[in-house]
Amino acid sequence: MSPRRASALRGGDQSLRDHLIAAAEALMARRGTAGLTVRDIAREARVADGVLYNHFADKEDLLAQALHAHVSSVERSLGTPPARAGAGEVADNLRAYVEHGLRLHVAILPAFAGLLAQPKVLTRFAGLPNPMAGGRGLRAHLADYLRAERDLGRLAPDADPESAAVMIVGACHEMVLPNLLRGVPAEEIEIPPGFTDGLVATVMRGIGPA
Repeated sequence: MSPRRASALRGGDQSLRDHLIAAAEALMARRGTAGLTVRDIAREARVADGVLYNHFADKEDLLAQALHAHVSSVERSLGTPPARAGAGEVADNLRAYVEHGLRLHVAILPAFAGLLAQPKVLTRFAGLPNPMAGGRGLRAHLADYLRAERDLGRLAPDADPESAAVMIVGACHEMVLPNLLRGVPAEEIEIPPGFTDGLVATVMRGIGPA
């Protein structure tokens, strides 16, 4: 027998599974992920606690799906990285990538930081399709952009797009996660003046044309 349809869904076309993911995602966005329980999610969704186990293997499965939905929602709100090979100056495009990366990390890393005590959730999340940059992920998306610029002759022939992308995305990560782990609220994280220009200048010295 299929589970009883939640009253919140009557007359709608959203599946109960999607409704539960949306409820968990809403809680993540509103109050974070630390200490999030099955009961919290059930109350948000207006269903009995046990209903969750009719649609997910366990709590970790649901939280991983909700985290995936949360990251997807954040990326949709920010849009895709604003750079196209052959258009504008490469350094300006990299500045746009860095600024995008910082905004993205400030928005999504609090949810990951709150789940550090639940590694099973993060493992489940890692097994899902990458929700960022069209399934490629920000680092791969940036490496593809730099590779295209190299093919156009706008970067050095021996430029290493992958290493440059790791440096940029890793630097964005480093500006955000340590602050979160020290208890600094995401909205209070301050990026040092000149960080973006300094990072771009360093990367360009390694990959720019001679």
